[in-house]
Amino acid sequence: MRKLLLLILFSLMGIPSAFCQTKRITTGIEPIFKFMTLDPGHFHAGLVHKTMYPGVDPTLNVYAPEGPELQDHLARIKGYNTRAEAPTSWIPKVYAGEDYLQKMLQEQPGNVMMVAGKNDQKIDYILKALGQGIHVYADKPLVIDSEGYQKLKEAYQLAGKKEVLLLDIMTERFEITTLLQRELSQIPELFGELVEGSPENPAITKESVHHFFKQVSGAPLVRPDWFFDVKKEGTGIVDVTTHLVDLIQWEAFPDQILDTTDVQLYFSKIWPTSLTLDQFKQVTQKPSFSKELLPYQNKGKLEVMSNGEFQYTLRGKHAKVSVVWNFQAPEGTGDTHYSRMRGTQANLIIRQGKEEGYKPVLYVELLGSSPLILEKALTKTLQSRYPGLELQQLPNGEYKVLVPDHYHTGHEAHFAEVTKNYLLYLRTGSLPPWEVPNTLTKYYTTTEALKLARKDF
Repeated sequence: MRKLLLLILFSLMGIPSAFCQTKRITTGIEPIFKFMTLDPGHFHAGLVHKTMYPGVDPTLNVYAPEGPELQDHLARIKGYNTRAEAPTSWIPKVYAGEDYLQKMLQEQPGNVMMVAGKNDQKIDYILKALGQGIHVYADKPLVIDSEGYQKLKEAYQLAGKKEVLLLDIMTERFEITTLLQRELSQIPELFGELVEGSPENPAITKESVHHFFKQVSGAPLVRPDWFFDVKKEGTGIVDVTTHLVDLIQWEAFPDQILDTTDVQLYFSKIWPTSLTLDQFKQVTQKPSFSKELLPYQNKGKLEVMSNGEFQYTLRGKHAKVSVVWNFQAPEGTGDTHYSRMRGTQANLIIRQGKEEGYKPVLYVELLGSSPLILEKALTKTLQSRYPGLELQQLPNGEYKVLVPDHYHTGHEAHFAEVTKNYLLYLRTGSLPPWEVPNTLTKYYTTTEALKLARKDF
């Protein structure tokens, strides 16, 4: 019956039922995967290869235009290969030229394309690769506007026909406090159920603060100048918010298939972060604003539409998403995340501020539930999956979840965890049945939020 219902749902959505299945890749006993990295304009392309993976060929085929972005990517791979602790052993094989896409499609030395770069071009790269029967592993966001969303629907239809897998890299599902927030929300005697909420007090809130200038893999991050062109990178509504919308769906409705009809948007806005020329020089190492950025200049500063907030209901539950970009975090701080899930019996809150040492910490505010039920949830129910969890009661009545340090792997390590999952999907020949419809619902939410924000801008 479940299989029949899924087939009916996919048919109504216009997605082939084969979209979540693919032919298994095998050579002998162990599957062999060969990566092709296309146009690595974002540092996330390098983070995927910060780790070696069983069954993955060490030859790393890179196709890209000549320029500093390619050199930055190769330098990052070299850094991983030559580091003192757990060095990698990638063997870059590079083609550099303006016909990089055509060359990759012509030669096809691999069976998986990895892409992280200009977001406006990404969906076209994806369609080309899928059309050639190449699996695609792509950094977020897959699309940044409604036109791109229509192409994404085509991409999943094409993936189904070609029996290949397309997946975007959702690293934040592997953050330990988010995992625990999700786990605790699924214990009814503790959490109850997610409240309906309201615009003033949403049922679930996700807010993050990011910074243009920061350290990555121990070195200052150099961003390409196009990163500040929202026509290429996308506004604050459609970029980092991809993670936040994904987490709302993943936590509030775990393992459930969602549809665009489950989403009702009612508020959205975008606003700029102003950068001086000196700040721009510092983060891009370019001497001046490029001509492509002229439309965004105002009184000698660059106005980057990198901030966004929107509110909507998902199956009747009110949700709020907010992303803010500053130039640089104060000394000793970094990107931050705030999340709150409101239940009928308890609230689950993640904070990452000064009191937390700018590391995410999960707190539990009991409403109708009892401390004994909370203690049982942490020390018994979750112990088999997360041994070592403890509780600390705070003077304000909240409970702080104490998590052993080894669970805090960090953002960069999450790329390896997502990649291992993707390789598992390739080995088994399928994605989880909810992954594709929920991905389409996610990008429908972000691109429709952009349309709504533009009406008032």
